[in-house]
Amino acid sequence: MGAFDARHLSAEAQEDLRWRVIHAIAEEEVKPAVAARQFGVARASVYNWLQEYYTGGYRALAPRPRGRPHEGRLTGYQAATIVRLLTRRCPSQLHLPFALWTREAVQQLIERRTGLHLSVWTVGRYLKHWGFTPQKPLRRAYEQDPKAVRRWLKKEYPAIRRQAQREKAEIHWADEMGLRSQDQRGRSYGRRGHTPVIPGTGQRFGCNMISTITNRGQLNFMVFEETFRNPVLLRFLRRLIRQVKRKVFVILDRHPVHQAKAVQRWVEQHAQQIQLFPLPTCSPELNADEYLNQDVKSNAVGRRRPHDKQEMLLDLRSYLQSTQRQPDVVKGFFRHPSVKYAQD
Repeated sequence: MGAFDARHLSAEAQEDLRWRVIHAIAEEEVKPAVAARQFGVARASVYNWLQEYYTGGYRALAPRPRGRPHEGRLTGYQAATIVRLLTRRCPSQLHLPFALWTREAVQQLIERRTGLHLSVWTVGRYLKHWGFTPQKPLRRAYEQDPKAVRRWLKKEYPAIRRQAQREKAEIHWADEMGLRSQDQRGRSYGRRGHTPVIPGTGQRFGCNMISTITNRGQLNFMVFEETFRNPVLLRFLRRLIRQVKRKVFVILDRHPVHQAKAVQRWVEQHAQQIQLFPLPTCSPELNADEYLNQDVKSNAVGRRRPHDKQEMLLDLRSYLQSTQRQPDVVKGFFRHPSVKYAQD
């Protein structure tokens, strides 16, 4: 009969078995090979127990903790340092050959900082324990100035809000975008390994839109087909001050059309009705209207597959008009963490 697997015994039973085997060898002078047959254990295990007995006595036969150790190999200070670097730095800023924080990138970071070489699976368990999950990152331009962003959030926008309260003006967030027929968004279920095929037109066409939203749920928009230039922006601004009965503060990015001399002259001539405020350079995440654009691209065009330009224009206007009648939907765009500062 072969030796049974003692690993299935409880810790107390394993200790008792080891003690009886060693007692038989040490006190009763039974040979190790004979003791292995009598107790039904492997001869190699008997010799290992003997070595432990000769080194530490019967105390060395006591049961040891089983399974994966509860304490991690990283100390609390080391773990805190790694978490701080993951949340505040990109791999390239730490001179690592990665663009994103992957398990391999974190593995190299830990080895450089602590000298410990951990497997990618251990790194994955650490990341899960620290509350990190794989996510699609937001894109941020190199040209963005973090100091200008902080100044906007702490000083410039609060000053605009106070000025709007004094002058009883409405703050509108503005942006423009283009839509194209070949833009494909969303996902569709299909059998594993068989990518679903969605029919659509092979023609290439598109249109453009410009819009403003407020944190009170108001939406103003204009759909147009021509290239976005000074006359288009001025046409929209004229329409905006006709529709809004109060003075309008428009916050927009630094697009060349927004800063054109013709636009600035017109705004100066209508200073009692409108005023423009530029966002920091390359900071689209600070503009709440960007989230309306994302919603429109995903739902008005990307999932409906228009057959021609007229159908695209009809779908776009219909979707925007529907959104206009739902102020809570417009207010929802201000709940994104990046623009929550403009929610009130």
